Amino acid sequence: MTKTRLWGLQLLFGWMNLVLAVPSIYLMFGMPLVMRQHGWTGTEIGLFQLAALPVIFKFTLAMPVQHVRLGGGHFVHWLWLLGLLLLALYVGIGRQNLIEHRLPLFALTFAISIATTWMDIPLNALAVQWLPRVEQLRAGSIRSAALFVGAVVGGGAMLIVQARWGWQAPFVIMAMGLLVGCLPFAALRDKASLQTQTEPGEQLGFVADWVSFFGQPGAKQWTWLLLTSFPFIGAVWLYLKPLMLDQGMPLEQVAWTVGIAGGVTGALSSLIGGRLVRVLGAARAIPAYLLAALCALVLLTVTVWAQLGPVWLTASVLIVAASMGAVSALMFGLTMFFTRRQRNASDYGLQSTLFTVTRIAVPVAAGVMLDRLGQVGMLTGLSFGVLCAFLLAWWVRHSVGTTAEAMLTAD
Repeated sequence: MTKTRLWGLQLLFGWMNLVLAVPSIYLMFGMPLVMRQHGWTGTEIGLFQLAALPVIFKFTLAMPVQHVRLGGGHFVHWLWLLGLLLLALYVGIGRQNLIEHRLPLFALTFAISIATTWMDIPLNALAVQWLPRVEQLRAGSIRSAALFVGAVVGGGAMLIVQARWGWQAPFVIMAMGLLVGCLPFAALRDKASLQTQTEPGEQLGFVADWVSFFGQPGAKQWTWLLLTSFPFIGAVWLYLKPLMLDQGMPLEQVAWTVGIAGGVTGALSSLIGGRLVRVLGAARAIPAYLLAALCALVLLTVTVWAQLGPVWLTASVLIVAASMGAVSALMFGLTMFFTRRQRNASDYGLQSTLFTVTRIAVPVAAGVMLDRLGQVGMLTGLSFGVLCAFLLAWWVRHSVGTTAEAMLTAD
């Protein structure tokens, strides 16, 4: 495969990851600002976040994608089918302004969450199928960068679009982006049916797929790493805006620092971090990236504890963003490595569910620490969590790294 074609595929998968990230970020993280302006209570806004629950059940959504055949272009046809569903939901939610209609808005947001979560499965199964293993590290870094860019677009730009051009405008833009991304997949249909056939006598179902996944060399160690590496630093990012406001930083400066500068820093770090993995090797990169995350959180904790002022606080936030981008790029890349080509959808869905469970649970615990122990107590607790993840990474680095290197050489 030529370099031009590989870059074309990387851009296509990156664009689609961005397209699928923006609606969830816009509805779940951007829309609460509008809700508050229209009199929604804190409880109502909090309950609205339950619309994100479908992502926890991605492993169940992966099963039909893996085993229900839709013709020769298996995963491409699944992608298009779910894309049509998402377009229909954009039409439904954009027909009229629903900000005053709480139940319909929640129902449609919940449905969009299901569609984007489900559509992510055939998309990344195709990435595993088409990209050589060495390119999957780059794909992981591009996906991580796309999520940071999606946070800027969905959490900022789309709110400006809605304020200037009305309720429908963001959904029109998102629908156009989806169409532009889906059409080129027609060129990938010829290979979409390869490497997905079930061997004669092979068992199907949740348990059989799970047992075979954990039977891979290094898979059990990788699972523990997947569960612990990102959630603690991700929880810090979630609480950074209120933390900076409590430190006396003006709202507009917080928005620029975290929303814009932090997003750009995270995206650039994702791209650089993915490239450095190929230089360092997975066995070195895993503990190195988590050590960087630990140092970033310790610096932020000391800055808040010692009241070092806005300059140090801004620098600490950007360093946290950089370390988070590198860690997320590594996690996404290794997730593709442990997704077998003959179990593309089910392996990816299982890993995504495991990743999401701790990513949701840790911020809840962090919120409790914030209420009871204050900012420094919460940051100290999350730093301890990253320390534990670093020690685990040091312990499993050879088993996970050796498996990753073996996949690279075997491709």
